[in-house]
Amino acid sequence: MGLYRVAKSLFEAAMLKRLKRTGYAYLGTGEENVAAHSFGVTYAAWLLASLTPGVRTEKVLKMALLHDLAEARIGDLNSVNKLYDKTDEERAFSDALSGLPIEEEARELVREYLAQESLEAQLVYDADQLDLIVMLKEQKDLGNPYAPRWLAYARKRLKTEAGRQLAEAVLETDWASWWLDYFVARDEKA
Repeated sequence: MGLYRVAKSLFEAAMLKRLKRTGYAYLGTGEENVAAHSFGVTYAAWLLASLTPGVRTEKVLKMALLHDLAEARIGDLNSVNKLYDKTDEERAFSDALSGLPIEEEARELVREYLAQESLEAQLVYDADQLDLIVMLKEQKDLGNPYAPRWLAYARKRLKTEAGRQLAEAVLETDWASWWLDYFVARDEKA
C-alpha cells in the first residue's frame, strides 16, 4: 500500500464537496453538497450514539463518515431517480476502499451499514434521515409548502427510538431558535 493510493482516496472524498444532493430540485428550494450532508449525518450520529446506552460511538462515527463515500463514483440518486436507475453501490464502495490501510475495517462497516444488522448501523441510518429532517424543517419554517409532506415521509423511515425522539424535538424547534433566542433573551435583560 502506497501513500499515492491514500492521496487518491483523499481526492475522491473531496469530490463529495462538489457533488450536489439531487433531491432539492424536487423540493423546489434549498441546496446542499454530499460532503455537507455527510458532516450533518456524522454529527447527528454522534449525538444519537451519546443518547443510546451500550453503543460503540467510534464505530458509529466511522460508519457515518463512510455512508455516502460511494457517491463520488455513483452520484447522489434521489428517490425519483431510484425508481429508474440502478447502481452497484457495493462495487463502488469496494473500489473506493481497495488498497487503503482502512480497507478491511471499512468494508466490514459498509457491509454492516448496508445490511442494517446492528444498532450502530440503524443509528447511522437514522442520522441520515435526521440530517434530512433538519434541512426539511428549515425549509418548512421558511415557507416551502412541500416540506411538510417530505417530513412525514422521512419520519416514517426512522428505525430507532432515539431517532424518533430526536426527530420530534427537531420538529418542535424553530430552525432559527439556536441563535435568535439568545438575542431575544439578551435584549429582554437589557
